[in-house]
Amino acid sequence: MAFGVGLSIGTVNTVCVTAADRSARRGAQSAARRGAQSAARRGAPPPTTWRTTLTFDSSGTARVGRIPRHGRVITEFADLTQRGAPVARVGHRALSAADLVATVANSVIEEVLGKAPAGQDTKADTAITVTYPAGYSEILVNDLRTALDGVGLPSVRLLSEPVAAAAWLAAQRDPLMPGLALVYDLGGSGLDVTLVRVGAGAPSNPIVGLPLHSADFGGRAFGGMVAKCLRNASDAPVISRVSSDSDTGALRTEHVRSSLRLVYKCLRIADVTMADVDRVLVVGGAARPPEVADVLAEELARPVSVAPDPERTIADGAAIVARQAARSQDSVAHRHHVLADLFRRVTRVAAL
Repeated sequence: MAFGVGLSIGTVNTVCVTAADRSARRGAQSAARRGAQSAARRGAPPPTTWRTTLTFDSSGTARVGRIPRHGRVITEFADLTQRGAPVARVGHRALSAADLVATVANSVIEEVLGKAPAGQDTKADTAITVTYPAGYSEILVNDLRTALDGVGLPSVRLLSEPVAAAAWLAAQRDPLMPGLALVYDLGGSGLDVTLVRVGAGAPSNPIVGLPLHSADFGGRAFGGMVAKCLRNASDAPVISRVSSDSDTGALRTEHVRSSLRLVYKCLRIADVTMADVDRVLVVGGAARPPEVADVLAEELARPVSVAPDPERTIADGAAIVARQAARSQDSVAHRHHVLADLFRRVTRVAAL
């Protein structure tokens, strides 16, 4: 009866994933199907990924993932740590970066589940988890919490990205032995490295040491690296300047090897070595090429786990956590129903 929705809002892309028990009620399942059926009528696959962009029409209604030919599109707002984060003015409202992230969450959830009735943000058997970077301060997390409340999503749970990724790993390798996992999150805008306790007995806050972030690695940084190599070869014939697959693979291998300095810094801060790490979990949209996992496995000499589509891993884990929360809520509601029914029966017998 439990239905979970996981949402990962990155600087470049937003990913939404749903997870349902086989016994989930038709109402919760059909809500998610409506988005897929609507997309199918438009001749498109069910939506799971959106560009993290926002546009607002004349009525103030937000649209996610669109790049209009004319008019203003708001981008680069998902990272709340950046200075001078975009602020949008919609009508008489000024929206902060946290407000914009919450607007993306609300718009995507409405597209996937349908608009909730007034005064109710989700169905009783549905839970939603939205992830955020592990490096966020408590102030930034509170800002995001306030913004979600402001768009009518007070029951949405917030979860750090590496913890959501670890939840995916636990679901894939159930039971997962207790230990330490290194989450290597290579996204479009940067690299995040985090150590996480996993398996039975893991604490409620399983992050070990400090999560580290660098914009020197990732999809954009690698694209800049390729462009620089092409510029350096600008005096060569055009046909020889076109980068081949082998050239790109070699550059990506160098790129990933260079990123290991961030990994070792993360280990030093936590006062551990790679010998203490049981597994490396690779996630992020820029981690799709096989060279990423191959280099990490070779250089770190630890087992590497990577999903077929690593861009979905964090959202998948968030959906799993949401489903577990919905299952727990449903169990509590069932117990309350049983106790209430028992109380009514006892009261009826006493009255006789």
